[in-house]
Amino acid sequence: MGATTFMCSAKGKTAQEAFDAAVAQARHEYGHGGYTGTIAEKQTFVTLKERDEKAALALAEKMLSEGDPLVNDKWGPAGCIRTGIDSWLFFGWASE
Repeated sequence: MGATTFMCSAKGKTAQEAFDAAVAQARHEYGHGGYTGTIAEKQTFVTLKERDEKAALALAEKMLSEGDPLVNDKWGPAGCIRTGIDSWLFFGWASE
């Protein structure tokens, strides 16, 4: 099976709350069978320094394109950046 990158935003008072909401939404949209290429395939995340949305997107794209080891594993954690009050960006590689 292959892998693809994903990025998604989610709302939540905490990163865990936002992550859980993003995973649930992806499973609702793409199913529970696995290999969706979405955040639904992730079990954990690693939190990075807070940034505004534009800077967060730029950092996520850079980390993905450069193969940053924090997020370069389809079976490893997603990246997570707080982009504002109750707003979070998640990104990474996922199996498809």
